[in-house]
Amino acid sequence: MAETMNTLNTAAPAHPGDPSGQQQPLKGVLLMLASGLCFVSLTAGVKHMGSDIPAAQSAFLRYALGLVFLLPMLPAMRRAKLDAATWRAFGWRGLAHMFAVILWFYAMTRIPLAEVSAMGYLNPIYTTIGAALFLGEPLRLRRILAIGVAILGALVILRPGMRELNSGHLAMLGTSFLFAVSYMIAKSLSGRASATVIVGMLSLTVTIGLTPFALAVWQPVTWTEIAWLFAIAMAATAGHYLMTLAFAAAPITVTQPVNALQLVWSVVLGAVLFGEGVDLWVVVGGLMIVSAVIFIALREHQLRRAASRGTLAG
Repeated sequence: MAETMNTLNTAAPAHPGDPSGQQQPLKGVLLMLASGLCFVSLTAGVKHMGSDIPAAQSAFLRYALGLVFLLPMLPAMRRAKLDAATWRAFGWRGLAHMFAVILWFYAMTRIPLAEVSAMGYLNPIYTTIGAALFLGEPLRLRRILAIGVAILGALVILRPGMRELNSGHLAMLGTSFLFAVSYMIAKSLSGRASATVIVGMLSLTVTIGLTPFALAVWQPVTWTEIAWLFAIAMAATAGHYLMTLAFAAAPITVTQPVNALQLVWSVVLGAVLFGEGVDLWVVVGGLMIVSAVIFIALREHQLRRAASRGTLAG
């Protein structure tokens, strides 16, 4: 699920004009609900597999098995003419994303599902801060306040000094940070390569980068485990595809609040399937983070619409 959080911060509807035009809010809501179920299924699948397979090996198999979905992208990737700087950016992005994925698979085996989901929403918060520091994007007062609320939400979840934190919590903090680095590089690449090439190169570079780490800890896997990992890869691909369709069908003001239901589903699945207790502090902290992320996304949408009309708000 952590892989999806960048969309909250950077995505925009395909046609941001009059909502009464081609957009279909109900269709967008249903597509986003389906997307959320795919991502929660992905997370639950990883949780189900547990720690029998090392995190690096699980991550490698997830991406390697998912390469089959790159086949339609190959023609566009072969036609792309990239300069040396762009190739380097792809490499750095693959490196950051690779370590983020390893840490995410590790965290899934160490902390409850709800905590993984709630802390995953920190990705766009880190991205917003990084975009202001390194990409020169303005950081207005309302965003600063939203970031403050998200940080407080993270502290509510972690409660340092009030409970024992384990390596899974630290891994999840690292996951969110590294995913944010990956997404910032992707944002800088958006003017130099097509979305197809950017997505395809990410899958390739992450798979290649994970290979030596997976080989170093390789353990025999069963066909059942391979089937589970392939199902996880399919869930991730379907989730991204359905989310893209949702953004095209409805405005961000409709789709983003629906995406927050992933946290609710994670709490329910964790309790029902894995016997994890419902921690009220995690729910409250998660809602604080999700609210801040939704506010930033909606504010970004408003500013883009204002800019498109030539009346950019401050």
